Amino acid sequence: MGKAIGLVEYKTVAAGVSAADLMIKTAEVSVLEAHPVCPGKYIVLISGDLSAVRAAVDAAKSRYTTQLIDSFVLGNPDESIFAAIYGAAEISDARALGVVETFSVASAIVAADAAAKTADVELVELRLARGMCGKSYAMLTGDVSAVTAAVQKAEAEAGRMGMFLDSSVIANPDKRLWDTIL
Repeated sequence: MGKAIGLVEYKTVAAGVSAADLMIKTAEVSVLEAHPVCPGKYIVLISGDLSAVRAAVDAAKSRYTTQLIDSFVLGNPDESIFAAIYGAAEISDARALGVVETFSVASAIVAADAAAKTADVELVELRLARGMCGKSYAMLTGDVSAVTAAVQKAEAEAGRMGMFLDSSVIANPDKRLWDTIL
């Protein structure tokens, strides 16, 4: 995988598939994911060198502007993002639980990256619009103070993008809740 990731999120499948093709043709990038998400939106997640990812995302954003919902480019994403996206995060010590919910896929990933880089937390899950009417959320764990700081940073990041919806920090979740989440 490259050192950077980028994502475009579109209102329609047609725009999303066309954007994926344009991104691949614009720069040397790898497509990590390209598929529809609820409610009929389409996301394209790519990786590669920062300049290539930026060029590919910029090309898609400028060509398919009317259908664009959100996008991002992260030059050095936290490695835990990938396990959280793919549901493969292994949590060794479930403690406080933080949840940050956003209106878009892109904002959830950017917020989760900011949270993971802010405090000593582990990402539990990144749910990206599947079964959520286009919304997304990030769950994380750690000490209460670390989770609180990470959630505040994630809120600020998603809020800066105009996509923050809600958040919570649960100091000592019941074991039955953890059994359900993990």
